[in-house]
Amino acid sequence: MKIVMFSKHLAPLSIEEAARAAGKLGFEGLDLTVRPGGHIEPEKALDELPKAVELVRGLGYDIPMITTAITGASEPFCEEIFRAASTAAVRDIKLGYWRYRGFGQMREQLDEVKRALDGIAALAERYGVRANLHIHSGDFITADAAVVWHLLHGRDPEVIGAYIDPGHMAVEGGASGWKQGMDLLTPWINIVAVKDMAWYHEYDPELGKERWYTKMVPLRHGLVPWPEVFQYLHHIGFDGTVSVHSEYQGPHSWRDLSLEELLEQTRDDLEYLLSVIEAVR
Repeated sequence: MKIVMFSKHLAPLSIEEAARAAGKLGFEGLDLTVRPGGHIEPEKALDELPKAVELVRGLGYDIPMITTAITGASEPFCEEIFRAASTAAVRDIKLGYWRYRGFGQMREQLDEVKRALDGIAALAERYGVRANLHIHSGDFITADAAVVWHLLHGRDPEVIGAYIDPGHMAVEGGASGWKQGMDLLTPWINIVAVKDMAWYHEYDPELGKERWYTKMVPLRHGLVPWPEVFQYLHHIGFDGTVSVHSEYQGPHSWRDLSLEELLEQTRDDLEYLLSVIEAVR
């Protein structure tokens, strides 16, 4: 198991600075953004990703996965990103998101996403990498683990798999849905995201009652029963990448932290996470 930090939250830093900052906290490397506005722009991936990976590995760290916005094999620079990952020996690619278009369209959209995944799977197989669907709560096609299972059923997990996110899974199925989702997706679980969330509420005059919403919170304070999550991961023999998402900036966070504060909170998150993992070994 390799524990890395999602570079989205280190955006002000160069790739070298981000790797050093994550390494100083105790991470083994980065989950690097290769998408519009990320550390590497898609059109530059073929040139810059192999160089970035070589640089980071030269520092003693790794980039075992990248995060992209890819939702179709024919999109601009999609094949270049897959080729760059293959050249750099980056095994896992996180795909982008298909937004749910609204009530009455789910079945049609599932068929569309299946067709898109056929093309993506062909590219992944050609370049010897794995493309992964991230579970994300809210109005996304991949909000529900059972839907992700439906999309992946019958596919080779060494080509296309699941990027489970217990934080988002607990929001959509807090009692047992997250657990049943992990159970369903077991053969396809290639990557695990670590973040935590909590419910907040305030009165909404249009609704005429309290409206509930989620915010990102530290791992010690959220919904996810992390010891149970990692017990199951240990049980299934998971040995992939764990990407820690320190989403502590902006309106979706319980507090809007500076970069320095974010790093300090991430240090505590990692300390807690490592204690959980050690306890279930």
